[in-house]
Amino acid sequence: MKVVNAVMPAMAQMAEFFGAPEDGPFVMVNLLKFKARAEYADGSDAHLTGAEAYGRYGEAVSRLVEGLGGKIRYSGAVTGLLLGEVEEMWDAVALAEYPSLQAFQAMALSPEMQAIEHHRKAGLAGQLNIRTKPAAGF
Repeated sequence: MKVVNAVMPAMAQMAEFFGAPEDGPFVMVNLLKFKARAEYADGSDAHLTGAEAYGRYGEAVSRLVEGLGGKIRYSGAVTGLLLGEVEEMWDAVALAEYPSLQAFQAMALSPEMQAIEHHRKAGLAGQLNIRTKPAAGF
């Protein structure tokens, strides 16, 4: 299995994701890898770690998620791996529930998101975003 962390999706990937049929609430699994030091485009806050810069984003995005009727279900540090193998471990995991794909897209494209995105970019070395739905029998 090939795993590639990224900070921003390719246009084709974004079009496919947002072009999916609307099917109600979902949970986004966020696997996060932080930079050792924050890298703001203007050079500010170089004393922060990547995790601290991302924490600024996380605090603000939590309010956006809740404002659209979603919720942060879980957020925590990755502390070990029991099964499988990865070249490099992620630093943190966050689970965010959204009421709909349309609500997620509106948030992702909102001016409020654009205003905090620089913290995310400053702190992240890469991430995976995995959209999930409850399955019968689980």
